[in-house]
Amino acid sequence: MNLWLLGSAALAAIVGMVLPLQALLNARLGALTAGPLFASFVSFAVGTLALAMVLVVARTPWPSCRELAALPPGLWLGGIIGAVFVFCGTLLVPRLGAASLICLIVFGQVVGSLVVDHLGVLSTPRPVDAVRLAGAALVCVGALLVVRPWGTA
Repeated sequence: MNLWLLGSAALAAIVGMVLPLQALLNARLGALTAGPLFASFVSFAVGTLALAMVLVVARTPWPSCRELAALPPGLWLGGIIGAVFVFCGTLLVPRLGAASLICLIVFGQVVGSLVVDHLGVLSTPRPVDAVRLAGAALVCVGALLVVRPWGTA
């Protein structure tokens, strides 16, 4: 058994387990302060400070301003996507509940991942096939069973 793969899978599962907690904490912060936008800002500010401390402790070299300026502009969208993700989680978890929110996010991630894999965005294309579509359909069914949009709130 590949221990590196097993450890990586365990870490990914643990991160996945705390994402609902992040959304709940941010939503509570928003409820007790100026709302979900402020709470999302605080979440990113605290995260930025934490990562800055890790960078300093790890002695990670920083790229030069010239290297940063030479990067393709689209690479900066990752931060915007992260901010939208945190804001939407903060906004939606009180409306949908943690389980429904995370299931819908996972479904969206699967669909988006199939598209970027198929198109080869930033990597070698990995075409969509029947097995991968079946897997996405199962994730969709699972999300629907958790969300239960036909039920009462």
